[in-house]
Amino acid sequence: MRWVDGENGTLDAVAFEEVVAFTSDLIRIDTGNRGGGDCRERPAAEYVAERLAGAGLEPALLERTPGRTNVVARVEGSDPTAPALLVHGHLDVVPAEAADWSVHPFSGEVRDGVVWGRGAVDMKNMDAMVLAVVRAWARHGVRPRRDIVIAYTADEEDSAVDGSGFLADQHPHLFEGCTEGISESGAFTLHTGPGRSLYPIAAGERGTAWLKLTAHGTTGHGSKPNKANAVSRLAAAVARIGEHEWPVRLTDTVAACIAELAALQGLSVDPRAPGFDLDAVLGKLGPAGALVEATLRNSANPTMLEAGYKLNVVPGRATAYVDGRTLPGGEAEFAATLDALTGPHVDWEFHHREVALEAPVDGRTYGILREAVEHFDPDAHVVPFCMAGGTDAKQFSRLGITGYGFSPLKLPPGFDYWALFHGVDERVPVDALHFGVRVLDRALRTL
Repeated sequence: MRWVDGENGTLDAVAFEEVVAFTSDLIRIDTGNRGGGDCRERPAAEYVAERLAGAGLEPALLERTPGRTNVVARVEGSDPTAPALLVHGHLDVVPAEAADWSVHPFSGEVRDGVVWGRGAVDMKNMDAMVLAVVRAWARHGVRPRRDIVIAYTADEEDSAVDGSGFLADQHPHLFEGCTEGISESGAFTLHTGPGRSLYPIAAGERGTAWLKLTAHGTTGHGSKPNKANAVSRLAAAVARIGEHEWPVRLTDTVAACIAELAALQGLSVDPRAPGFDLDAVLGKLGPAGALVEATLRNSANPTMLEAGYKLNVVPGRATAYVDGRTLPGGEAEFAATLDALTGPHVDWEFHHREVALEAPVDGRTYGILREAVEHFDPDAHVVPFCMAGGTDAKQFSRLGITGYGFSPLKLPPGFDYWALFHGVDERVPVDALHFGVRVLDRALRTL
């Protein structure tokens, strides 16, 4: 076995081969999550558990619902007094229609230095990186300083009720000692101009506020006037919600991101200063402004409508669903605004709700994550950002675990990470996976 050191930290040649093979193999296991329980992660869970066991670990397979399998294992550190670190990734993916793709979405094909398929960036690539790193450690007797708990979860792409929510609520002992966690959606390359490579590390997430709206009215014949038409009442409320302009609310993470992005443009700004002209600064950030645009405000997007059973019958009830997202500290404002927008004839309730998150960007952990990226890409500009959506870090936060989005990938110019996330022709370069295992290995050992 050829040992690779120096630039590659503690990794060997096998690790670079395995990360590609594991990514491809996991993609070939169709774990498409269609919602409502329509998913089966068990084959993927058994795959990762077998390889964790091959690294000398003792993985536990845990289910709330048959077939919706989670895997948890612990790597023992050298310092039993140190707090533990959680590294987690989900095994499910969003569905994919093969007819829309250039390559079959569950082929895992490796072509011209690229691995193709659903999950290549969200997030079977990171699942594979973790496997490759811990197996390399096992081969060469490497022990991290602190315990590392590895969790592969089900159901992240829906409600997480069968995944991280189940683990946090029913098996908290498996995460004993964990104070921090890392997972998806961070430390990928975002090219914002010639020679400029940003690596955003997620240090926050907007909260999830999925809503069900219900309008009540009077049932009647469709040919007669009806002042209490449930459909009309619902439609008016949905229109008000869709047209509402939410006010700007700068969180600490977003303010830090704006300040650092502005500094890269040669601007010295303080987003907390009175009279700060946000629009003027955003206009000078160029493509990098996409990192903050979706997290400046709460949001609420109507997504589904249900009403009626016959064209000439006015129904007495109509429902709608709204994808709401809240900033850290913005929950009360969100609820008060929905009360006003829905009005007296439409009730609303949370269909699914999870907290917003924010993690420190001025401490040791963020600094180590940043250094690991910069070590392998000296031209990197690492910045903090807040995710517009959410991850399993929300559920694990119930256990007091502070989460960061850190699944490193060095991507070439023109490779649009955002477009591939849940998109068609999802794929990841082999070189990006190799970069990822290098960075992950260094970060985990340093942490």
